[in-house]
Amino acid sequence: MSIIEKAASKLEQRTPVISAPETRVPEPSSVPADEAQPPLLPSGNPFPEVSAEHKAAETGTASFSKIDLERLRHANIVTPAGEYSLTAEEFRMIKRPLINNAFSGERKLKNSNLIMVTSALPGDGKSFCALNLAISMAMEMDRTVLLVDADVSKPSQLKLLGIQAELGLLDLIQDPELPLSEVLIKTSIANLTLLPAGKQTRNATELLASEAMAHLLDDLAGRYPDRLILFDSPPLLVTTESSVLSTHMGQVVMVVDAASTTQPALKSALTLVQHCGYVGLIINRASHQLSLGTYGYGYGYGYGYGQQA
Repeated sequence: MSIIEKAASKLEQRTPVISAPETRVPEPSSVPADEAQPPLLPSGNPFPEVSAEHKAAETGTASFSKIDLERLRHANIVTPAGEYSLTAEEFRMIKRPLINNAFSGERKLKNSNLIMVTSALPGDGKSFCALNLAISMAMEMDRTVLLVDADVSKPSQLKLLGIQAELGLLDLIQDPELPLSEVLIKTSIANLTLLPAGKQTRNATELLASEAMAHLLDDLAGRYPDRLILFDSPPLLVTTESSVLSTHMGQVVMVVDAASTTQPALKSALTLVQHCGYVGLIINRASHQLSLGTYGYGYGYGYGYGQQA
């Protein structure tokens, strides 16, 4: 068995691995390839209804950015109403169990609409996967998506989308008086909003572990019943920020590079998120040995509840 097959074998025991034709992550020159659950709200409902006035208060002054869809297509990123692509089909398969867990899963998870996309090490394509997953989810008829660039030491979502911003997540945590609407970026992609990383600071890890961050995540998780919040997080084995952030997540998606991620690295990374109710694997750049169909190359997806490889 290959390194990744061994690492993913226990996850495959719960649900099968799905394979699809290869979609290559763009080269770094054009698009960077990268790098204790909080309680339910007092009402017992993690997704309480809010008034139209409350919703307008958040989004009324949010900045707006037009996204160059042709640029995204050239970067092999999913676009609404775009031509058929293998990338789009692959992320349709990836998003379905995540959405089911968030809103109609048999096993209800705390903060199930908070989804962290991460990897063991840099270079596995986790930011590329996070953006594709966010756009694919935003294409759902009855869902809205907030993509949070939580890789605060090496943010990349603004560059991937081709837009600019100064304020973001770190600024919100440091300044409780800063309105959320002033840092959110409404995009021209329907139902997709971006929360950038914000101004970099040396105490980013402490900020992500603070009470202010916990309150912000509770607010984001419970503000709207139809919202999915995806966090593009740092690699787990490079910084401590992702492991801190994962303590608030209902679901974790681990991007694994089949060509370079070692079994010990993957095991170590999975250990750091073992407390999460749902952990999934995206096996990126997989060889033909992982394909269960007739295609020579593909992505592999393995999912399991709180299982370790």
